[in-house]
Amino acid sequence: AIEKFSIWLYRPCVHLAFTKMNGAGNDFVLIDNREGGVSLTRDQIAKLCHRQRGIGADGLILFRHGREGTDWAWDFYNADGSDAEMCGNGARCFARYISKVAGANGSLQFETVCGVIDASIGSDAVTINLTEPHDLALNEAITTSAGEQTVHSLNTGVPHAALFVGDADAAMVENLGSEIRHHEHFAPAGTNVNFVQILEPGHIRVRTYERGVGETLACGTGVSAAALLTARLEGWESPVKVDVLGGDALAVAFECSGDDFTSVQLTGPAEFVFEGTVEI
Repeated sequence: AIEKFSIWLYRPCVHLAFTKMNGAGNDFVLIDNREGGVSLTRDQIAKLCHRQRGIGADGLILFRHGREGTDWAWDFYNADGSDAEMCGNGARCFARYISKVAGANGSLQFETVCGVIDASIGSDAVTINLTEPHDLALNEAITTSAGEQTVHSLNTGVPHAALFVGDADAAMVENLGSEIRHHEHFAPAGTNVNFVQILEPGHIRVRTYERGVGETLACGTGVSAAALLTARLEGWESPVKVDVLGGDALAVAFECSGDDFTSVQLTGPAEFVFEGTVEI
């Protein structure tokens, strides 16, 4: 007789505590890694951010101790698991998260790849500073499948291109956004792409196609880039109000001298959604 048997393979599981937050609809998974025990692969991050097979998010943030003279810092990842330099909505959420889990109140600082971010936490909104924008380029023509497009560019922590449209709701965000994101003009790093509609003086509406994510309900650095570029081209003064796809309105304040922007601040909501544990 042939003896039948089964082999059970043991795969150790790790349970991670997490917090889900959103800033103007741009959502994030936040994990406390101050003890340094969390190390995630790109595939694991992408799975955690997957909206059907994971928690679902536009990005993942690991909270750790700072290394450059600040108490706190982050490691930030896009939804596909790739590294990201900066995220304005994520920074506001991160500041409120620090306030909750580390007991910091009022004003605080944290370290990013782009530099130290200052945050001021209010009851209804969070204000962060952005590192000084650079690489301003105006009125550049690129060829796309939809014809020649005039784009304007600015790096507000990550590179952004802006196109002005008559109706943001009718913009080809997914198709044209993806094409411009990978356009040779912005090689090799690529760019985030913003479709900007002027509503009235000092007030715009923006839809954004993000690298490593696709279209999101809001993009803080994109909102900031769009506001600054519009102010530069239209001669507007600070602040600029920005409506986003998620239905919220954000405010971008700044100082301007010629082509240089300084003291750029982004104000908007940062909300807790839920907490839980997840197996990886």
